[in-house]
Amino acid sequence: MAITLSNVVKTVGGEPFLYDTSLSFEPQGFNVLLGATGSGKTTLIKLLAGLEKPTRGSIHYGDRDMTGVKPQRRNVSLVHQFFINYPNMTVYENIASPLRVARMSEAEVDRRVRETAELMKLTPMLQRNPSALSGGQQQRTALARAVVKESDLVLLDEPLANLDYKLREEMRDELPKLFAGRGATVVYATSEPGEALLLGGRTATMHEGRVTQFGKTEKLYREPADLTTARVFSDPPINAAQVHKQGAEIVLDDTIRWPAEGAIAQAADGDYYVGVRPHFVSPRRENNVTVELNGKVLVTELSGSESVAHFDLNGRPWVSQSHGVHSFKVGQSQAFYLDISGCLYFHPDGARVGA
Repeated sequence: MAITLSNVVKTVGGEPFLYDTSLSFEPQGFNVLLGATGSGKTTLIKLLAGLEKPTRGSIHYGDRDMTGVKPQRRNVSLVHQFFINYPNMTVYENIASPLRVARMSEAEVDRRVRETAELMKLTPMLQRNPSALSGGQQQRTALARAVVKESDLVLLDEPLANLDYKLREEMRDELPKLFAGRGATVVYATSEPGEALLLGGRTATMHEGRVTQFGKTEKLYREPADLTTARVFSDPPINAAQVHKQGAEIVLDDTIRWPAEGAIAQAADGDYYVGVRPHFVSPRRENNVTVELNGKVLVTELSGSESVAHFDLNGRPWVSQSHGVHSFKVGQSQAFYLDISGCLYFHPDGARVGA
């Protein structure tokens, strides 16, 4: 069942929380809301759940207008980043609670609870109270309530944010499987671009109360409509700088030049912006189409699998992200190599060249 927002606006005390928004979320695959804190994700989630009413516009579940309908009269499940479980109930009773509210028969309640507990790997914990569970098991219990209810709409508001790294990785793999084939429309809010890519489906990038782009996740990542969307969909932050197209060349800071390729090659001479995701900037020359950049290393982040270096490039902060462990010396000049195949070009108003 499609969930449709038509010209939805939300203001509080005259202050806009969500600007004019029209979206249609489909039941196939995940629908991801991607944006930083304060971008409007939670406001949109609350509007979809019926916890808040839009100042203007309408929300439809299929062909039903649900704009003013209370949450209790909607077949919706909502899971937050915090573990919201009933502390004095067992895991079994927590999972069963929405079914009892719906006045299902005990036989049906028991069947659904045990089936969902097996799916969520909670069967051995059914008679425990939430306080006896790990953080991951508590969040699994909260998710189990969303699954067992078989809702038309499942809203997941950064549900993995408070889990440790390993548990987040496990749950990211499992979530799409949990809701596959259930017919529910799933809307998942996150501030992590990597999480959006892992979940796939379709993504709405959000910035300061506006949806900047909506479509297939991989396409948005590879073909952002504008520089704002590219910034939202990049972690570490995308490198950006003003450049000048001069004939068949791109010129950065008067001295750094490279061939104009792709859509920018057909554009008129003039000023543009280049956007380069950090993994296209490496401390080693990796192919024949690279441009040398020299910058002072500001901060380094090293792990067993990759190295991140923040450096100053002629007064602007840039970031390099590369596989393996590299030796950087903070405060010293370092050569980095820009792979121009990763360059995205934008007009002065922010729109991507060739979009």
